[in-house]
Amino acid sequence: MTRRHRDLDEDDVRVRPGRRKTRPRSKERPEHADAESAVVMTVDRGRFTLEKDDGTELYAIKARELGRKGIVVGDRVDAVGDMSGDVDTQARIVRRQERISTLRRTADDTDPVERVIVANATQLAVVTATTDPEPRTGLIDRAVVAALDAGIEPMLVLTKTDLKPADELLTLYGPLDLPVFIIESREVPESLRQALQDQSTVLVGHSGVGKSTLVNGLVPSAERLTGHVNAVTGRGRHTSTSVVALHLPQGGMIVDTPGIRSFGLAHVDVARVIHAFPDLEELTGTCPRACSHDEMECALSEALIANPSPELKARIDSLRRLIRSRTETVDDPAP
Repeated sequence: MTRRHRDLDEDDVRVRPGRRKTRPRSKERPEHADAESAVVMTVDRGRFTLEKDDGTELYAIKARELGRKGIVVGDRVDAVGDMSGDVDTQARIVRRQERISTLRRTADDTDPVERVIVANATQLAVVTATTDPEPRTGLIDRAVVAALDAGIEPMLVLTKTDLKPADELLTLYGPLDLPVFIIESREVPESLRQALQDQSTVLVGHSGVGKSTLVNGLVPSAERLTGHVNAVTGRGRHTSTSVVALHLPQGGMIVDTPGIRSFGLAHVDVARVIHAFPDLEELTGTCPRACSHDEMECALSEALIANPSPELKARIDSLRRLIRSRTETVDDPAP
């Protein structure tokens, strides 16, 4: 993947101009000095729900001068027009403020266009059930890689552990030193509530893993619909159909997303992934040029020969599993 292709995102998609004649646009753009700041809470077919800093909720559309610049949930924007939030009023988004992070995915591993899922998140919680449906570790790995690539802290939330213990997943992901939270009988642990406090956390997971139940436990007023798992296919029914941001009672925000259908990683740079593991990154100083960090000539392999400890081997194996997830095929969990 060339750098030119890897850096493409939705803002770069070109739209063929219509044949209808239009007046030439002025290069001068209004400054909108009176614009007010707000956060995008939902997006629905080109209409945005915004929330101002004083809690006022309002609807808005994107101003023409923004062009192809995408606006997603979590974006902080500047808007003008009727900012009262009264019924039948509408504002215009005129600026997108600088993002601190962007969680991206591609439709598949050959798609050069990145799609921004959420902006300005600080954490990503991968929600997976220990059973019903069975965990698909390939897609869990991909979500973790996408978070690491974006500079977002990943964590695991394991549900339905009252039906099946989490031992296998804990063994598999323990060497990565990710925060792991275990949910039994739908009770949200206090440790998870504290970890989410004052953070902006994206929740991702397959359909049927209990994500909507978790959201309702964290934000009782959310009233997210809950579904069931098909007994034949082992796959869940999609109950969340759009991305939505919700405030937590203890402070902070969670962003609920629909059940994952695909998580392409065409945009991911291996160097950014390994940078999240400083203890292993410092061992790669003598790696050959363009090393994939998953080959015999890699300095990690040499380090393991020099120090064949089970702990180091488990950590290197876990890192390499994440790296391989960028190119391995993942079954589509969609019902």
